[in-house]
Amino acid sequence: MSTPVIIRERDQDDDDVGRHAKRQKTDEAGSSIPVLQEVEAEQKPAWDHVLPPSHSLLGIPLPEAKPNTAINFSERDVGISEYVGSGEAKVEGIIKQRFTDFLVFEVDQDSNVVHIKSLEKPQSSKKAPEESPVADAVAEGKSAESETAAVVDEPSEPILPETKEPEAAPEEPWPETFNEKLSTFLTPTAIGDLKKIYLEGPEPPLVSDNGWAGRAAKMTEEETSGGSTSLPAVEEPKVEELKPRGARERGGRGRDKRGGRGGRGGGRGGNARDDTRKVVSETIDSKDTRTAFHKIIRELFKGKLDTQANDESQIVIKWARGATRGGSGGGRGGGAQRGDRAPRGTYPPYIHFTLQKTNRDTQDALGHLTRLLHCQIRDLSVAGTKDKRGVTTQRVALKRNNKVVEDVWKLGNGIGPQRSPQDALTTRGERGVRIADLVYRKAGLELGMLKGNAFIITLRNVNFKSMEILEEAMNTIKTNGFINYYGMQRFGTASVPTHAIGLALLRSDWQKAIDLILQKRHGEHPEVAAARDAWLEEKDLDKALRLLPRRVVAERCLLESFKKMGGDTRNAMGALSTIPRNLRLMYVHAYQSYVWNAVVSERIKMFGAKKPVVGDLVYEKDEETAEKDENKMDVDVTEAQQSEDEDAQTGSNWRRNRKPYVAPRVKTLAQEDLDKYSIFDVIMPLPGTDVSYPGGPLGERYREFLRLDGLDPDNFVRKQKDYTLNGNYRTILHLPKEFSWQVLRYTDPDVPLAQADEDCLLGFDAPAVVEDGKFIALQIGLQLGTAAYATMALREVTKADTSSHAQMRLTYASEDQKYRGTGGEAAMDEDAEAAAAEGGDEIPVIVA
Repeated sequence: MSTPVIIRERDQDDDDVGRHAKRQKTDEAGSSIPVLQEVEAEQKPAWDHVLPPSHSLLGIPLPEAKPNTAINFSERDVGISEYVGSGEAKVEGIIKQRFTDFLVFEVDQDSNVVHIKSLEKPQSSKKAPEESPVADAVAEGKSAESETAAVVDEPSEPILPETKEPEAAPEEPWPETFNEKLSTFLTPTAIGDLKKIYLEGPEPPLVSDNGWAGRAAKMTEEETSGGSTSLPAVEEPKVEELKPRGARERGGRGRDKRGGRGGRGGGRGGNARDDTRKVVSETIDSKDTRTAFHKIIRELFKGKLDTQANDESQIVIKWARGATRGGSGGGRGGGAQRGDRAPRGTYPPYIHFTLQKTNRDTQDALGHLTRLLHCQIRDLSVAGTKDKRGVTTQRVALKRNNKVVEDVWKLGNGIGPQRSPQDALTTRGERGVRIADLVYRKAGLELGMLKGNAFIITLRNVNFKSMEILEEAMNTIKTNGFINYYGMQRFGTASVPTHAIGLALLRSDWQKAIDLILQKRHGEHPEVAAARDAWLEEKDLDKALRLLPRRVVAERCLLESFKKMGGDTRNAMGALSTIPRNLRLMYVHAYQSYVWNAVVSERIKMFGAKKPVVGDLVYEKDEETAEKDENKMDVDVTEAQQSEDEDAQTGSNWRRNRKPYVAPRVKTLAQEDLDKYSIFDVIMPLPGTDVSYPGGPLGERYREFLRLDGLDPDNFVRKQKDYTLNGNYRTILHLPKEFSWQVLRYTDPDVPLAQADEDCLLGFDAPAVVEDGKFIALQIGLQLGTAAYATMALREVTKADTSSHAQMRLTYASEDQKYRGTGGEAAMDEDAEAAAAEGGDEIPVIVA
């Protein structure tokens, strides 16, 4: 039965609302919001179009939708209009024709470009070393108990089914290649003994002890002095070796020496089957050789076998602890589970991993991971958001909540009844998501914890008048940079731009914000369109929720809020507050970005992009010297404030060592200052409480934009703290840290000209350049600082609109589309594959 919908109509009683406004303004909890929000909305200027009223200052007409089409927003509609270089240095080309034409790699705080290094399943070590492969943590001459990789037992509450036996090699448990690779380090006899141990499995074979299991058989001097042995004799155990970590150390119930209970569920036999099987190599004097030996054992046996170097520079090989479910507790599994669970609490609280996503925005990919990992969205954090249409690689932090890296690897890569671990190592990640390179860390990530991004961008069907023109266009970016606009991704690709919703939130026009979020969007996925119709036309809340895909976050949050209120839609602000805070802030940040773009365009129109002028803002010299890191300039301080607020709400204190935000000191340039600064020092504020505006006519223009949108430029404090903006500064020009380019030729537009990390590690054919290809491609490699948009750098090259609909028109009209599919089997229609996997894409793709 459908939930009844209660929609409040305005009546004559609303005329008396002013008498109650003052009383209700003190209540910000949400229960008495409807009257307050109407009062505030009536105080604002009229606003009918989806775009902000300040659009009239851009000097272009409002875009209108033709019948049965979406409103197509251009760059100029979000304030992007100017260039650094002259219009003659133009290189025509198509941006993002294929996903692999736009590769993005995060640059971490140590200036390392993030790549996927391995697709293999990780192994938890005893001490869980941070940010280093587990096997590489093996220290020469140190005990394997403290340094070597040890496979953590599978979860005692199996999240996904998995066999107990060790995973076999693709063809047989011990292929001939094992003998070949091990012959460099072991004698044939030792290899034979190792093979026997491996094929016996992690459980030592049963041996009749004639009732003397409690007596430990002493190993002979010959057995301990070298060579190899796989004898099942029971070695005299050391007491500390029999303690499962976290169990008997707490005064547990172990009676190990007499074969009694080993933990709560221990049964008879105790440690009678302790595994003493091992193989010992000959002395290896070279440290490099020993390191290579450790590595080859890890690679061949996937962490199931453990290695350690003894005092005589020999390598001892044995089954890793945890590779068996039996453990030393014996019995019916109670001891094994106890032994498995205890180490989980000893690892650091976070797991970091590398995420490669294809044709998914960051929030969507994180939402997908929460379903796979059975966690909350707040448990995942990133240093920065990445483009949707492309293949992007970045680090993600997970608050692990007792999960270990093995669990996360399996869950995050979709391993289960329909997808085996072998599938994860031989095929692409499902639904455009792959996680890899998992490690434990003491802290999570927060926005801004990166140095920037590296890009490999391929422009297709490139045309230019001459090589001189091409070189001029490229050198303009290399030496003069580009206008540091916020790119079109900031404003969304749908027919309702995100900055319009942000303005409604800043104006406290809660109902307007809800209307914009729930509004119909032409060309949406059919499921989403049907859900909107169910709500907007049929007023059937249950049907709308049933049809709405979970990836549509904001809309689902609003409808679920209405559902909890029994269909009552009057508490608009309360409903909006159920949308994840980072998504709500994304809306208001988009409005900040729109105003910034528009005013920077005004500045370039007035004074050009060559040198600073009187009235420009710059960081004070001492501030600049002390805080030269460009991250500080370009990271939204509201996002940093968001992290601090969340800490206060959740009680988290892992960021307690971070210095509190202090607004930077800026100065307005006077005539005598102009020789001390360059154009790259000039900054422009994003509107907020802690910023200064430029001097002269530009500052007045800035204030005009805000006032026309119904905002007070000198008061950005809101009663609702979530929408109080601190503001920030951003350099108006950006100079790439690295920049290179090359000209390629191709014929089939389906053939990739660049390769993502995942495809490279899966062994797919590398892109092949066709020397006599019919068309020209321009491949650009560049590295940018935080919050800089590569599409804005490309815009400086192509002098063309980078909006999705404009690029789509170019693609349809491109001459190379006649040759689609001519590349044979090498051509993979990855666009169609990824779009189908995602269940639809806002950007139509051409399918042969």
